[in-house]
Amino acid sequence: MTTAYVFPGQGSQFVGMGAELARMRPIFRGHFDRADAALGFPLSALCWTGPEAELADTVNTQPAIFTHSIAAFAMAEMSGELAAPAFMAGHSLGEFSALCAAGALAFEDGVRLVRTRGELMKAAGEKAPGAMAAVLNVETAVIEEVCAEVSARISPGVVPANDNCPGQLVISGGREAVAAAVAALKARGARRVVPLNVSIASHSPLMAEMQGAFARRVAETPITPARVPVIANTTARPITHPDDIRAELTAQLTSPVRWTDSVRAMRAAGVARFIELGPKDVLGNLIKRIDPAAETMAVG
Repeated sequence: MTTAYVFPGQGSQFVGMGAELARMRPIFRGHFDRADAALGFPLSALCWTGPEAELADTVNTQPAIFTHSIAAFAMAEMSGELAAPAFMAGHSLGEFSALCAAGALAFEDGVRLVRTRGELMKAAGEKAPGAMAAVLNVETAVIEEVCAEVSARISPGVVPANDNCPGQLVISGGREAVAAAVAALKARGARRVVPLNVSIASHSPLMAEMQGAFARRVAETPITPARVPVIANTTARPITHPDDIRAELTAQLTSPVRWTDSVRAMRAAGVARFIELGPKDVLGNLIKRIDPAAETMAVG
């Protein structure tokens, strides 16, 4: 059966994540020890005992999920019980995990890079606070039209940010613009628009503030050809070359996550089973909504 490995983004974290596996599996614990050493603080303790508010800070959430995902991948790879993947893919932050698992990014380099990503995103959010909202069961074309209308009169504007699955699209941008888009969507019949508890407008033009600094950090990070094709967030196409990987990691800061298209591309390439490596099974649930015939399982 053709298999893909998928890696989650922010939102999968919880206090206690990985604690039991770390007690039982030395290879799993070893990755948290390596992350602690690379970052210079006990990320493992934060993951296993909290406090929750500190773990939920994006500067900690990003390396925490990255470390958990790669620890789960290493554990699965060592077991030899799972089929080798034809593709890998990750949702937003998870794209870094996918690239590390595919051999393009060394673990220590990756955990430091996502920590920097979190720091820069947090700084951008403090300088220009943003907002995000999940729009449920509204046609994508309607959401795009509303975002364009609002952005024409309010700056900073609002854009579609995460196309998670049919019937679930997240918008992101300036606070005033997001509020106006929410009101306009409700006026056009949207039954559920759920504001997210964030101050960082991920995958929107508000992240352009830190894109240059992050691009320089990516340029300094050693990246090698991926051994397994990784489906890029911004294009839903496979990438393996270091130049394409660097361009992707920088572009995805301000570009939407095309998760629905990514899953459909893998299905069209023959993938029948998706294995999620991370703290929860968030992506498995989205994949089932994109294609109920797909087989999903979670490890970690």
